[in-house]
Amino acid sequence: MNVHDSERIAGLLETAGYEVTTESDQADLIVLNTCSVRERAQEKLFTRISGFTAPGDGPRPLIAVVGCVAQQEGGRLLKRAPMVDLVVGTQALGRLPMMLEEVTQDTVPRVDINPYDDVSFPLGLAVRQDPVKAYVTIIEGCNDFCAFCVVPYTRGQERMRSASEILDEVREATAHGHSEIHLLGQIVNHYQAPDLSNCDFSGLLELVHDVPGVKRIRFASPHPRHVTQRLITAIRDLPKVCKHLHLPVQSGSSKVLAEMRRRYSRESYLELISEIRQAIPNIALSTDMIVGFPGETDEDFAETLSLTKIVGYHSMFSFKYSERPNTLAAKRMPDTVPEEVKARRLFDLQALQKGLQVKLHELTIGTTVDVLVDSQSRRRDTEYSGRTSSNTVVNFPGESHWIGRIVNVRVSRVGPNSLWGRTLRDGAEGMGA
Repeated sequence: MNVHDSERIAGLLETAGYEVTTESDQADLIVLNTCSVRERAQEKLFTRISGFTAPGDGPRPLIAVVGCVAQQEGGRLLKRAPMVDLVVGTQALGRLPMMLEEVTQDTVPRVDINPYDDVSFPLGLAVRQDPVKAYVTIIEGCNDFCAFCVVPYTRGQERMRSASEILDEVREATAHGHSEIHLLGQIVNHYQAPDLSNCDFSGLLELVHDVPGVKRIRFASPHPRHVTQRLITAIRDLPKVCKHLHLPVQSGSSKVLAEMRRRYSRESYLELISEIRQAIPNIALSTDMIVGFPGETDEDFAETLSLTKIVGYHSMFSFKYSERPNTLAAKRMPDTVPEEVKARRLFDLQALQKGLQVKLHELTIGTTVDVLVDSQSRRRDTEYSGRTSSNTVVNFPGESHWIGRIVNVRVSRVGPNSLWGRTLRDGAEGMGA
């Protein structure tokens, strides 16, 4: 979502007459789009700000801080970083050009962290960075208030975009060659169209599926307790919907899940996994996991390891717990797990997951996989990469005009994070729709 917000900001600034530069010492304006989900990301902001100085004897650039840290800190941010000129919260991004004009006129810093309910954005404004993928936000905000999560406090309450506006953006994206649509929301599968009765998230998938030019549909991030039978059926039966489901579990212990206020148990989560796998045997599952949540014991962590083995995730984002401002955990749950224990647990979990990924990838050796080509290798000019429907990265020798096509790749070797193979050249032309 931060990547897509940056695409929107770029579009706003280009409309206001700004041009992008890759050199910070040439910039008249530097915009830092921030994340506060973890403390480390937040602290990186202040390190970056301190590194921006005026080029030679010239005036220093304007500095704008936007996004979640801006929303969280508001005016306090100016006290810690007085060189900042604008603080723009998550719901005020559309006001950035106007605020820039104001601060340019009188050099008085501006702060806007007010809640704005409007989730609309001018169609076609986003400057999309990827030649193949297009991010499309369908929900802003979150109402779940998990104990560890700062998102409801920085992104605000849940607000749905209309289905008609979403579909217009999908059509606009495909018209410009973006054939893989990523639907975004804090809890994406909680979507309910405000303008179409009976159009839930599954219904929206069906509507996007019918848009000409769409080759693949992905979405992030669903919540386990909002996965319905209708959604499972949609993933199974709609060919363009990728056979990959990111299903954040956060912990394998029912006790810890209850403390986290996740509203499901280890047992109900595993029942859901079984139901999904019975319906879609070839589905790839990924997850998020937090280690060292307040009160997590060695026994609780052992349950996280065992759940990881049982599910057999294709990939995992795993983190050490860090206390976030305003959250229930920060207010009521002392961070009692020592840092060295968190680090050890994270190492053990990541080592287990790496081994599982290698085993899953080894099963693909000698098979042929469909890959949507999306980029050229940074290391080799003749090598390209893309992803399978199951979201696995595949590298292979290719040609630039293949970007945006779906090609067949026969897998010959694997690593923990990607596959490598060669295309079936005879069929590449016909498969590139």
